[in-house]
Amino acid sequence: MKFSISREALLRPLTLVAGVVERRQTLPVLSNVLIQVDNDQLALTGTDLEVELIGRTVASLVETPGAVTVPARKLMDICKSLPEQADIQLALEDGRAVLRSGRSRFTLSTLPAAEFPNIEESEGSTELSLPRGTLKQLIDTTSFAMAQQDVRYYLNGMLLELRSNLVRAVATDGHRLAVCARPAEIHVETPQRLIVPRKGIIELARLLDDSDEPVTLTLGSNHLRAHTGDFTFTSKLVDGKFPDYERVVPKGGDKVLIADRTELRRVLSRTAILSNEKYRGVRLHLEEANLKVMANNPEQEEAEENVAIEYSGPAMEIGFNVGYLVDVLGVLDEDRVQMTLADSNSSALLEEPGGGDALYVVMPMRL
Repeated sequence: MKFSISREALLRPLTLVAGVVERRQTLPVLSNVLIQVDNDQLALTGTDLEVELIGRTVASLVETPGAVTVPARKLMDICKSLPEQADIQLALEDGRAVLRSGRSRFTLSTLPAAEFPNIEESEGSTELSLPRGTLKQLIDTTSFAMAQQDVRYYLNGMLLELRSNLVRAVATDGHRLAVCARPAEIHVETPQRLIVPRKGIIELARLLDDSDEPVTLTLGSNHLRAHTGDFTFTSKLVDGKFPDYERVVPKGGDKVLIADRTELRRVLSRTAILSNEKYRGVRLHLEEANLKVMANNPEQEEAEENVAIEYSGPAMEIGFNVGYLVDVLGVLDEDRVQMTLADSNSSALLEEPGGGDALYVVMPMRL
């Protein structure tokens, strides 16, 4: 194997593919990136056995086609540290990969391409196409609510629901819920429900942009595959039953307040400075046209802020983990936010005034 390529042509796909590769691996070959050269096409593959990403680029000159695996992070760090517009030549010599650029020369260890695992192809049952921007927005507005290392493994990911003319993303960690639905020109004979693991969602989001260019999704029985331009992304699906999120959405809240989203977020963030570091609790005291936000901590320190709101109704007090509220206010698009409450023991419903594509549910805290 021997080829030449510009630094920039190699660096973008390499950076994205190396993101999939875990630093600590059980199999040595999993910390490597697979390089395959054929004609003038160069394909780079990284995997952790759950998520696989293939990036393609064009080499400026291919002298000998071939395939090999080299350490992903080291190759990426070398390419990043070379000067811009540098030319890179990579060749296989005596079982080692030799990278030359200008007056620099690096020799990297290799492992045979035959040892590199690939995620087994499952029969793709359904194929459909969405605008990249639609899928990116669904992920961006809900992914913060995914669980991180919950024993309920099906919460460590995101539910994607695909129906004719509708795509919905749902994430929850048991304390809060994020749901966003967008219309899309797709046709699905039977509605599809897939749970994509957390890492898969994060890596997929890195491939998407806000454009109307299509991303093609292939839905298999236990895999999701996405094609975007020069990249092919594959993720195993989580085998489990996602909770019935519609039952969690509170109905019949009679106390509706509307506040300036940015101002409320700043007030909550400031008050949080003096909240208990472990529980992050704040108290919201709701009264006519005013919301009082209070926090205190074991050192007897206190914070109190008032923010003007649109509200006329009975007074009430309710506690929340402030981080959950701030996260929601950070992803809402509108200038104002609507919050619907029933009583101090019921979850809050947050959304755009009058409702929008997305809705958020946050459970209260006893303070």
